[in-house]
Amino acid sequence: MVKEFNVVIEKDKDGYFVASVPSLRGCHSQARSLDVLMKRVKEAIELCLEVEKPVSNQFVGVQRISIVA
Repeated sequence: MVKEFNVVIEKDKDGYFVASVPSLRGCHSQARSLDVLMKRVKEAIELCLEVEKPVSNQFVGVQRISIVA
């Protein structure tokens, strides 16, 4: 059975791409390139599924909010 997961990808201050999977608590990975990141996050998902059931969330979208600080 094929399962699909939403992955949130950000770039940190050191230039690493950081991926997190909202439906799997604690499921994160990082890499210098997107190609490597996608391989690593797929492995992380497989490992997380061995110990946790995914939370069923429906992806709605991403919003950017500006705050004056």
